[in-house]
Amino acid sequence: MKKTNLEEVNRNIYDIKNEDKYDYKIKKGLTLTIVDEISRQKNDPDWMREFRIKALEVYNKLELPTWGPDISELNMDEIATYVRPKTKLNTSWEDVPEDIKNTFDKLGIPEAEKTSLAGVGAQYDSEVVYHSIKEDLIKQGVIYTDMETAVREYPDLVKEHFMKCVPIYDHKFAALHGAVWSGGSFVYVPKGVKVDIPLQSYFRLNSPESGQFEHTLIIVDEGASLHFIEGCSAPKYNKVNLHAGCVELYVKENAYLRYSTIENWSKNMLNLNTKKAIVEKNAKMEWVTGSFGSKISMLYPMSILNGQGAKTEYTGISFAGKGQNLDNGFKVIHNSPNTSSVVNAKSISKNGGKCTYRSLVKINENAKNSKCSVSCESLMLDDISISDTIPVNDIQNDEVEFSHEAKIGKISDKAIFYLMSRGLSQEDALAMIVRGFAYPISKELPLEYAVEMNNLINLELEGAIG
Repeated sequence: MKKTNLEEVNRNIYDIKNEDKYDYKIKKGLTLTIVDEISRQKNDPDWMREFRIKALEVYNKLELPTWGPDISELNMDEIATYVRPKTKLNTSWEDVPEDIKNTFDKLGIPEAEKTSLAGVGAQYDSEVVYHSIKEDLIKQGVIYTDMETAVREYPDLVKEHFMKCVPIYDHKFAALHGAVWSGGSFVYVPKGVKVDIPLQSYFRLNSPESGQFEHTLIIVDEGASLHFIEGCSAPKYNKVNLHAGCVELYVKENAYLRYSTIENWSKNMLNLNTKKAIVEKNAKMEWVTGSFGSKISMLYPMSILNGQGAKTEYTGISFAGKGQNLDNGFKVIHNSPNTSSVVNAKSISKNGGKCTYRSLVKINENAKNSKCSVSCESLMLDDISISDTIPVNDIQNDEVEFSHEAKIGKISDKAIFYLMSRGLSQEDALAMIVRGFAYPISKELPLEYAVEMNNLINLELEGAIG
């Protein structure tokens, strides 16, 4: 039988469902008692417990956003905000419980660690279950660990940076994250250290009617460099799951950071994530993003160019199918002279899916001689899909170079016909055009992740014609 509907597409390894076994699962809802219990379960220091309570107070005062997708179906009374799996943090895959290890085996994480990564963190539901880093990086002073360990062992470094880049007052889901965060990764690269092989964290949500709220905090000190890769996925359930993680990146003077993400959440997930970077003098921040999953996504990575000569680049792609509303984009603030930003965003929609590119470019009055180039391209594979571009450009001085280009269109019937005349099937012709459209993003990924992205595109394309 030919597959024609998104629900019929076999998501293969990504829809692995393990039995919902856990050591502890907090009751559903969001109250002071629940937040206090999470803090107790995590054995938080006093300052973190107080931080969580303050964040909950802010959450209760802030309203839901009204300008994007409708997220009124989210009911926190139906979400469990903390699920601890039946395992501790392990440094050997052999010690990870068999069902959890098998999931990560099928996702290819242990194999990637052997061949192409300098360190790996693997989170299952609310806790990191595996973590490793190569010995030579430890000798150079690189810290790569889970956030709970960082809170205990590097309290001064964490307190200086934790939710300072993303304050709890930013929006309602930043405050929610501050109240119930759990898991995530902490990275510190000392001055002048070049991490030549990427580090990766992978986040897997298994438990239904729950949320994942991992916190990632990365500090790349002066003159240092790092490539960090984040992957995430979840099986599909009939009820809403929530992802409201937070990523805070600090790129110090003359430092370099590339942050690559392939997101493949299931189609019942609300992805309300927040990611920000503060970029200092002559430093460079690069974002590479592929968004293929979730029912609704509201995600707008942001670079704040605080130092003279700071640079940022964003390269991202979204793919929305039936029942998906992906509202993604990028924000950049130019706060100093001679700063520059380059944005290359692409989206693909099919079967009535909706993609929105929503952006903010702000070049402040003192950011003289700054440059910004924005390019948005949207490809629709049928007559019922939707693609919108909603840019906000706030240019507060005249001594800048700024350009914005947007293209929205259907796939060309002539191009399909031409490729079919050269012997390709209709489906193969479509896939070739779409992969070519996505190539500027896939070429920026390490090989194995570019392969994963192409596989995801192939999955999404099944049954797109006919």
